[in-house]
Amino acid sequence: MAKALFGHVVAPAELRVVEENAVLRAKVRRLEQELEELRAQRDAAIAHELLSMAGENAEPALA
Repeated sequence: MAKALFGHVVAPAELRVVEENAVLRAKVRRLEQELEELRAQRDAAIAHELLSMAGENAEPALA
């Protein structure tokens, strides 16, 4: 009875949209995490490059 009622209330097309939405949200979360990792790698590479350009006389900047 519950399955019949659920099928009547929520159309299969709507379920497909809900499932697709969940998949897309998960993909966005993964891409956001990847973007954050790439930004951190980029920042580390830039910091390394700046330190190597400064040479041995480099001193940390005051914040």
